[in-house]
Amino acid sequence: MATATETKKAIRGGEFLIRETEAHEIFIPEDFNEEQKMIEQQCKDFLAKEVYNRLDEIDSMKDPKLMPSLLDKAGELGLLGTSVPTEYGGFGMDFNTTMLVAEVIGAGHSVAVALSAHTGIGTLPIVYYGNEEQKKKYLPKLATGEYKAAYCLTEPDSGSDANSGKTKAKLSADGKHYVINGQKMWITNGGFADIYIVFAKIDNDKNLSAFIVERAFGGITMNEEEHKMGIKGSSTRQIFFNDCKVPVENLLSERENGFKIAVNILNVGRIKLAVAAVGGSKKTISTAVNYAKERKQFNTAIANFGAIKHKIAEMTTRVFASESACYRAGQNIDDATNALIAGGMDSAKAKLKSLEEFAIECAIMKVHGSEVLDFVVDEGVQIYGGMGFSAEGPMDRAYRDARINRIFEGTNEINRMLTIDMLLKRAMKGQLDLMNPAMAVQKELMAVPDFSSGDDAGVFAKEKKALANLKKAGLMVAGAAVQKFMMKLSDEQEVLMNLADMLIEGYVAESTLLRVEKLMSIRGEANCQIEKEMAIVYLHEAIENAASAGKQAIYAFADGDELRLMLLGLKRFTKIDPYNLKEARRRIANHVIEKGEYPF
Repeated sequence: MATATETKKAIRGGEFLIRETEAHEIFIPEDFNEEQKMIEQQCKDFLAKEVYNRLDEIDSMKDPKLMPSLLDKAGELGLLGTSVPTEYGGFGMDFNTTMLVAEVIGAGHSVAVALSAHTGIGTLPIVYYGNEEQKKKYLPKLATGEYKAAYCLTEPDSGSDANSGKTKAKLSADGKHYVINGQKMWITNGGFADIYIVFAKIDNDKNLSAFIVERAFGGITMNEEEHKMGIKGSSTRQIFFNDCKVPVENLLSERENGFKIAVNILNVGRIKLAVAAVGGSKKTISTAVNYAKERKQFNTAIANFGAIKHKIAEMTTRVFASESACYRAGQNIDDATNALIAGGMDSAKAKLKSLEEFAIECAIMKVHGSEVLDFVVDEGVQIYGGMGFSAEGPMDRAYRDARINRIFEGTNEINRMLTIDMLLKRAMKGQLDLMNPAMAVQKELMAVPDFSSGDDAGVFAKEKKALANLKKAGLMVAGAAVQKFMMKLSDEQEVLMNLADMLIEGYVAESTLLRVEKLMSIRGEANCQIEKEMAIVYLHEAIENAASAGKQAIYAFADGDELRLMLLGLKRFTKIDPYNLKEARRRIANHVIEKGEYPF
């Protein structure tokens, strides 16, 4: 019999759609050990001591040295070196531990953005792609915060289409330098960074190359700080490179490998953004719940009203679900990395390969996490009522700061389309067998429906059957869309986004069910009743959302008998037994209100 570890090794990115996962195979937040919990508490203490009492000061940007000084303090605590290998002065934490740090710091508003840009897109290109000399020179100082980092990819005419950038690099006559000329925009940490990861095309190359550029090299100028809707305390500049001379030894990786670097680093950024959104969401829930307990209308606290309980339960359930899926994916990345290293692969290459393997899950979670945060802060404003709209209240900042996350690290529209694009490309390459499961679903459509309830098949039996059918719905609609549009499916962006929504809901709903099932095996079902309610509530909503997305997709390409057959199939595969969701939400909300914070 295969062990849990052996089974984990077999999991491939995107395989969740066609493979039944067992609860014991996944990592859940409740699995974090004491050392990881101590790191979590250290991050919370940092925010409480250095950030929360200075949010207005940070946002004002009156002191340009304030944010760099906060990063210095984070560096003293080791928070900047979490992903840097120990041999270069970092802590070399596993991926899920760095995710935990990102989650907690995610509640830190502008500081979270500055810190994540430094530790992620600013530092990781050197960790993963730097040669030994580059790593020795830069990583120790990046790990302590002596050097601050920024990432220069976006240009005025190249955002989502990053490889269309016009910044140029030309080898000098003596062959010792690349001379860079061009403009970059929306550069986080741009105003104070010492090190820039800059993407440019050498001569007339088709693809970007990447360079490690020091501010001290000269030839760098910048506009004033951007005035933004949110994350106002984050330094965001346009940066101009005017005959900036970069030593040839500062070419990162190989010529024309820059676009690949950008794509792979964005995979990290996407899932880290998702888990940071979880952290921001938890803080917002705790703040809103306490206000609801204090605010009285009609002689009672508004937390006692059903409409407010509905909001609190929905906020909590969606965050719990997003958190469940984030750490499931994070552990998949860790497991794949460990397996590759055990097989003899270099550590940096193993990490890159693992991130690339689970790029689908990273994109899924970026979309889900950012949209959950948007939902949570919006409901937070609503719970606060008039005070929610006041700049004097905490929801003003939370609401504005959240909005960028649906644009950061690739817009959610791009990530939705990427999710399906990557899945289909893997199928065409034979890396994922989608064809046989899709054909099996087509045969099932013609067969007599299975009316068994699955009541006697163990915990969550009915829910797992509903979840399996939800995956079938996705395969059915995706298979029909591929047959209809063939190679032109990439032009049908609306359909792609419908398919992505079905995929996202299936992955997150399954992650939530598995988390609670595993938790019940540890604590006992009686001690997990609220978690069980959340898993069921989320599954019902996921199925409803997927049914709506599937219907829109079917309407877009089917007609006549095919339309009727597919709609009947969708109805069959998105069926779930009735459940009193109102009472379930009330039980969830009552628990959260009693605790006075997000308690899971």
